[in-house]
Amino acid sequence: MNKTIDPRNPAGIRVGDIYEDCSFHPVLCTEVDDDGWVVVSGISLIDGTHPRSCDAQYCGPIRIPVEEVMAIKKDLAGYISRRKAELRAEDREQD
Repeated sequence: MNKTIDPRNPAGIRVGDIYEDCSFHPVLCTEVDDDGWVVVSGISLIDGTHPRSCDAQYCGPIRIPVEEVMAIKKDLAGYISRRKAELRAEDREQD
């Protein structure tokens, strides 16, 4: 089966998925708005805040396995530090 990737939603996030938002929170996706641009929205699994929305193309949300959510919740600051370091390293590789 040949699945094409929607460039507006490269991670292919759908309702029910868990994704990392721009603030590095794991978020349960409750809505995908694809009228033009794709915006994913949901509820933070850290503090319950909602709606937490990201542009699926430009914010770069990524899927998070459910198994990782409790570890992230136990040490959100450590997770944020690690993810920022990973993103900086990716930026350096692209230069």
